Amino acid sequence: MATPRRNLISVSNTPYYHCISRCVRRAYLCGLDPLTGRSYEHRRDWVENKLLQLGRIFCIDICAYTVMSNHTHLVLHIDIAKAKRLNNKAILLKWHKLFKSTFLCQRFLNGELLTQAELAAVNARVNLYRERLSSISWFMRVLNESIARKANLEDGCKGRFWEGRFKSQALLDEKALAACLAYVDLNPVRACMANTPETSEFTSIKQRAEKAKAAHSANHPNQQEESLMPFAGNPKQEMPFGLPFKLTDYLELVELTGRVIRDDKRGSISNTLPPILQRLNIDSDSWLKLTTSFESSFKDLVGNPTALGKAVKLLDRKRRPNLKNCQTLLA
Repeated sequence: MATPRRNLISVSNTPYYHCISRCVRRAYLCGLDPLTGRSYEHRRDWVENKLLQLGRIFCIDICAYTVMSNHTHLVLHIDIAKAKRLNNKAILLKWHKLFKSTFLCQRFLNGELLTQAELAAVNARVNLYRERLSSISWFMRVLNESIARKANLEDGCKGRFWEGRFKSQALLDEKALAACLAYVDLNPVRACMANTPETSEFTSIKQRAEKAKAAHSANHPNQQEESLMPFAGNPKQEMPFGLPFKLTDYLELVELTGRVIRDDKRGSISNTLPPILQRLNIDSDSWLKLTTSFESSFKDLVGNPTALGKAVKLLDRKRRPNLKNCQTLLA
């Protein structure tokens, strides 16, 4: 029996989650179908454009993403503070970009005078929308449903396009977060779809690298890609707003790791490890294991044994999943 989503996603444990969606058909989500010779490459644009649009609407930040031939990888951050900070009008305006709301909500936005009972009904509806706009389940639902409808229309068929549930992994600490980000960004390199991370199409790492290059050329080195969660680079504060690493350190780390794990190259990570690995106290062997088999090494909770124990207690679960791998790779 599948674990209820409420036992998988809990902001009390962490706001960071790795989400994977896979197709159920033989036909590709994207890429070239070798049996029919038909190309589905244009669907990568569908996914990337819809994903970035939802990142601007939801109170959820996109940390990393990769669009593969039959599945997608996302690393998402739930911004509860932003959801609470937005007033009723802002929440309704965001929701109306996706769906229609009630007649009372429309009257509220138009500035019409409402009774106390009507205002109470509007507030209740707004609170529901506020919760949904900070829900990963709703984020993934809107993303996947829109792509499925377009794909079904193009294919002239009905039925499921995605697996019934997306897979989610809670990233409980900085080590898990860094490893998962690199795992997602290096997916096309491992699949031999790209030679280097910065040339891999429809990935967050390509967007970050291009923006960093443009910002450096314009003498604005601190500018980052606006559609993605920025790198804060503040190791003195645990999990600050923004990814808790320096962008330059992360790009260097991904580039170096990508060179090591390619099948047509040999080598090992230099003894002079990038600062991000030194600070996280991850050795080179563990790092390679994490960035090549992150998804298969862990179930729904990923972090050091202490963080894992706290998460299990908060979720009222009896066992710590993949404890051995967490001890070996993330302790």
